Amino acid sequence: MKRIIAGINIICVLMSSAVYAQAPKYSNEFLSIGVGARALGMSGSYVASVNDVTSGYWNPAGLANIGNQHQVALMHSEYFAGIAKYDYGAVATRLDSSSVLGVSFVRFGVDGIPNTTQLINSNGDVDYSKITLFSAVDFAAIVSYAKTMKISGLRLGGSAKVVRRRVGDFAGSWGFGLDAGLQYDYKKWKFGAMARDITSTFNAWTFNLSDEMKQTFITTNNDIPSNSVEVTLPKLLLGSARKFDFTKKISLLAEVNCDLTFDGRRNVLISTKAVCVDPHFGLEAGFMNIVFLRGGIGNYQTYTDAYGKTINTFQPNIGVGVRIKTVYIDYAFTDIGDKSVALYSNVFSLKVDLNKKHK
Repeated sequence: MKRIIAGINIICVLMSSAVYAQAPKYSNEFLSIGVGARALGMSGSYVASVNDVTSGYWNPAGLANIGNQHQVALMHSEYFAGIAKYDYGAVATRLDSSSVLGVSFVRFGVDGIPNTTQLINSNGDVDYSKITLFSAVDFAAIVSYAKTMKISGLRLGGSAKVVRRRVGDFAGSWGFGLDAGLQYDYKKWKFGAMARDITSTFNAWTFNLSDEMKQTFITTNNDIPSNSVEVTLPKLLLGSARKFDFTKKISLLAEVNCDLTFDGRRNVLISTKAVCVDPHFGLEAGFMNIVFLRGGIGNYQTYTDAYGKTINTFQPNIGVGVRIKTVYIDYAFTDIGDKSVALYSNVFSLKVDLNKKHK
């Protein structure tokens, strides 16, 4: 039953959004979920402190700080009680003492969705043999480059990404976009900025609907989708971090980030017509640089319930990590912040350093 409802919703929502909105607020949102259990355990507060292969996603400038010649990472997580699968893989390699190249892959998909548009025939009879299965999949390939500049503490980076989205055999799109980032270290502080979709990302949608499906759309008072271009507008991510070394064995990393959007009001903590600000904060406590405990809060939202009462919510995240020589194993536990729903997600990720350490 869950998958039947999901199938109906996905077909209608994805197709209608491509028809009506040329620049919707929530376009390519699978690229806003986040990657890596370390970052997700800190509520995505990672723009300034990221220094590994996951920088290709969070801030390409951070790639310049990878410690070894090569680094690889993998992640798997599930959402909505396992209905949606989110997978990530990346590799980074040092080109020389000041530049690094990285490649990242992201897949977010719901598989085995029943297509019930032909469930009822022209005579009004239910025919379960007409149910077929399809997948709704979002995929992105990201190529990133970072370079350490001659100015002390300054690193610059950029990414080019190709986005492929498919809804079964009857809808799909190709998109292309650019990201740019920088990091700057000043004394004990780290600062970061990430301009996502800096030139806007364009997804060109095409549709291949059968006559029977078109008739279903007409019968259910839905518009028939037509080929169109969906635009993802720019977003600016800002961050500041500092690491405190209490002893030789115990440390604490703290980072605060703000996501700035410029496409009208959103349900975030600070919302205006000109700019919306979504803050989030994360901590990482380390012991001997081997065991790490993490926590963070973000995704502040306000809504009105069925009784007219105003409800304020936020999303808490926790995580743990272990380093075994050159292998990093991380775990994060998150929920959407609404205890009445209690949708929890478990995120696992693996990172491995390869070859000699960069000096």
